[in-house]
Amino acid sequence: MPDTRLTPSRKRPLGGWIAGLAGSAVLVVACTGARQGLEPETAAPAALRLIGTAAIAPGTEVLGTTFGGISGIDYDPVQDRWLLISDDRSALQPARIYTATLRYTATHLETPAITGTAPLRQASGVPYPAPRHAAPDVDVPDAEAVRWLPGGHTFLWTSEGDFARGFGPQWREHRADGAWVRELPLPTAFGRVPDFRRGPRANATLEGLALSPDGRTAWLAMETAWVQDGTRPTPEAPGGPLRITAMDVATGRPLRQIAYVPDAVAHARRIPWGPQLNGVSEVLADGPHHLLVLERSYSAGAGFSARLYRIDTRAGSDTLALDALDAQGAHSNHTAVPKTLVADLDQLGAGPLDNLEGMAWGPPLAGGGRVIVFVSDDNFNPAQATQFIAAEYRGPAAVTSVP
Repeated sequence: MPDTRLTPSRKRPLGGWIAGLAGSAVLVVACTGARQGLEPETAAPAALRLIGTAAIAPGTEVLGTTFGGISGIDYDPVQDRWLLISDDRSALQPARIYTATLRYTATHLETPAITGTAPLRQASGVPYPAPRHAAPDVDVPDAEAVRWLPGGHTFLWTSEGDFARGFGPQWREHRADGAWVRELPLPTAFGRVPDFRRGPRANATLEGLALSPDGRTAWLAMETAWVQDGTRPTPEAPGGPLRITAMDVATGRPLRQIAYVPDAVAHARRIPWGPQLNGVSEVLADGPHHLLVLERSYSAGAGFSARLYRIDTRAGSDTLALDALDAQGAHSNHTAVPKTLVADLDQLGAGPLDNLEGMAWGPPLAGGGRVIVFVSDDNFNPAQATQFIAAEYRGPAAVTSVP
């Protein structure tokens, strides 16, 4: 995730423009063109329509915690509750989850109400340590994505790892009260390599988690390419292919892996120092064979951007057995999955975007429309906020014309 606490940004406080945007309805339509790996345009491309936006101010105290750092979100239809996970690694607070209620109509999103919180606990029952209270042989999780398992009794979540202290990425199952259930295995290649010449880059690992409709398969998405697979994106060029892996939820066994090429950084930085990056910040299942992929871009002084793509998980070659992904033209050893642009969220009408890191399906609208809710990680930065965006998703089969 991008940490902007020490980096100037074009962003301004969100509260002033949220109320005026809640009722707007802007349709953003998929397009094709020169972007690398796009699927051919269909007669009925997917699209988003803005429902509304809301925000929770930075530094808000909730149930004895400082609310923020929200990197993942999911909805439990059984008990009508939302789950939020915080990646707070900068304070005295341990890794934790929140529950919330979140209501919307076809044209308005209410500010979410936080209803509960719980620390994520180790197998011993003790909460994971906060960053300033790190303990030997225990990782400080960097939580990034969360999904309820069917029934809403337990959830899966990912951590990017605690590389500085020797811990690689993880994915785990916990109960709704934060209690430990199990840690699922990951292939050896997902972990840290001591010389950093191979494997995932620190702070750019398991950023996305999608769950198949039947709950049996989880798709784990890396934020950027592994070291041996290519470079990070720049404003001038897309990044090397990153890996999205299908895992069996019952056993943790890898099933299939696809290569996905992220876009170039949306904007060059406007100051001579600071980051400029783009990567996958979340994935979401759209039926049994498709994923929605959220790419989040940040450049110092220029702020955030985001695009939503749709991919067919049956497309592209299986890269599980490949130690390195060679994407050099005729010498390429794989075929990256094609992608279709659903929406450039900068054009959605939600105003300046924050650091969007989570997305989830919400309950349908009264007329049956499908809804995606996006959430941002404020990095506990007073210049940011926890931004919520609700949008109606019009899948390829549902869109017949553009108003």
